[in-house]
Amino acid sequence: MSDTKGLSRQQMADRVALEFRDGWVVNLGVGIPTLCSNTNIGDRDIIYHSENGVIGYGPIAPEGQEDFNLVNAGGQNVTLRPGAAVVHHADSFGVIRGGHIDATVMGAYQVSCRGDFANWKLKGQKGGGIGGAMDLAACAKRVFIILEHVTRDGSPRLVRECDLPVTARGVVTLISTNYGLFEPTGDGFRIREIAPGLTVEDVRAATGAPLSVPENLPTVRLAR
Repeated sequence: MSDTKGLSRQQMADRVALEFRDGWVVNLGVGIPTLCSNTNIGDRDIIYHSENGVIGYGPIAPEGQEDFNLVNAGGQNVTLRPGAAVVHHADSFGVIRGGHIDATVMGAYQVSCRGDFANWKLKGQKGGGIGGAMDLAACAKRVFIILEHVTRDGSPRLVRECDLPVTARGVVTLISTNYGLFEPTGDGFRIREIAPGLTVEDVRAATGAPLSVPENLPTVRLAR
C-alpha cells in the first residue's frame, strides 16, 4: 500500500497547481499530475497540454459524462475548455520541443537533492517507459515533480543520489509530496511547507538527504 500520511493525492496536485501563473501552458504527465486539471485556480487562464495531443483541456470527466475518444496522458477521460484543440501527436511534441511549455508536472520514483529525477525504470525491471519525459525535461521552462514521500517499504524517495536510471539531471525546481512542499538545494532539500499532522522530525526521518527548515514553517497552502 502507498503511504497514507499527510496530504491526499488530489491535495498534492492542488498545491502544485497553485504555482501556475496566468497564461501558462502546463503539461501534465501520467499519474498524480493529471489531477492538477481538477484544481480550482480561480480566474487564472491555464492551458493544460497532454503529450498525446489534447491542448486546452479541463477537469477529468464525471462518471457518465465521458467522451471515450478524449483522454489525457494517463488515459483518463477529460473535458474540453473553450478554445481547446486536439492535434496530431507529432504537433503536440512540436509544442514541447519548440520550448512553449511553461511548466511540466511529472511523477517520479526518486528525486535527488541536485534536482535529478528518475521516473522511467525500477530496479530489476526489463525495459522501461521513458516516453516523452526526456523531451519535457529538456525543453520545458520548469519541471515540477509530484510523488509520495516514501516507497511501499518505507524507503525515501527524496535522496542524495538517485540509484535508479536518471531521466534528467539538475532540472527539478519544485517537489510536492504527501509530506509537504520541497525544493532541492544541491546538498539537501529545503521544506517550504509541511503537511498538516506531521512534524519536522517525521519529515526528516523519511527524507534520504539533509533537510533545511525555515524558522517559521507554514502548513501546506491548498486550493479552496
